[in-house]
Amino acid sequence: MNMSIEHVIILVVIGLLAGFVSGSMGVGGGIIIIPALVFFLGLSQQQAQGTSIAVLSVPVAIAGAINYYKSGYINFKFAGIIILTFVVGTYFGSLLAVNLPAKTLQKMFGVLLLLVGIKMILGK
Repeated sequence: MNMSIEHVIILVVIGLLAGFVSGSMGVGGGIIIIPALVFFLGLSQQQAQGTSIAVLSVPVAIAGAINYYKSGYINFKFAGIIILTFVVGTYFGSLLAVNLPAKTLQKMFGVLLLLVGIKMILGK
């Protein structure tokens, strides 16, 4: 895919918005980056998910984590366990995702966002 100036501008806006939402609410990859790449740049669901995972590397996470650390809001024991199991889960989840039709994966992703949104709105 050739990148035009329009593509670069869209990617910059996606990055700024995802970074802001991630830093302020702890989300960004799945909620901002993936739908934006699918709807605005025409990536397949697998391409969008793979790109989002590539973005969520250590340097990106450190920027936000520093402020949470300074304020005493990181539980390192919990984070360590989640990191280890997240790596395993990501590996097996990606094996499934790359073997599903893009439309099926997109629908599964949409249902997940909808269910999480409903739960968040309605509370416990």
